[in-house]
Amino acid sequence: MTLISSNLTRQPRQADNDDVGSLDRIAAGDRQSLSYLYLKYHHRLSRFLRRVTYCEDAIEEAINDTFLVVWQKAREFRGEAQVSTWIMGIAYRTALKSLRRTGQALWEKTAPAGDMPLACPFDDHEVLDWVAKGLILLPFDQRVTLEMTYWMGYSQEEIAEIMECPVSTIKSRMFRARLTLRNTLPKLGGFLETRH
Repeated sequence: MTLISSNLTRQPRQADNDDVGSLDRIAAGDRQSLSYLYLKYHHRLSRFLRRVTYCEDAIEEAINDTFLVVWQKAREFRGEAQVSTWIMGIAYRTALKSLRRTGQALWEKTAPAGDMPLACPFDDHEVLDWVAKGLILLPFDQRVTLEMTYWMGYSQEEIAEIMECPVSTIKSRMFRARLTLRNTLPKLGGFLETRH
């Protein structure tokens, strides 16, 4: 069974023309458009930020800080990325700054193993636990990159935009993460190779 494949549940994102219009209205001072985007993105941002930290207070603070930045910088949006990617990038950087400022650890390794993404492609709870344990062992940047690719459906270019790094760095993280999981998951699942 291939656990990490490019065919895992990818959720297509619709063209975000409405969001661009909302940003234009926010840039003109329209608070209702800000509320609209806040409500539209709150759940998605919350799910996304759980990849960074399990601290609910930090997640809510990061979401609020994200929309403060959206309010302040809406007129700077140039349309070089989708609005959703732009907002996720702000949320990612805001959360990292907040956690570093408060001295909280990035995504504690003691996080509940059963808290897998909502769109997880596996039905078997044992497999969920197995994959969650494997993900916990990955370095932070590799794990977040892998989850943004397979469970959130972002392209490598979008992840590079969100994480503010070259696409080659994202490719390298993906390669190393897959290699680590390929070597680690069989051991975690009790399928150690017997060498003769």
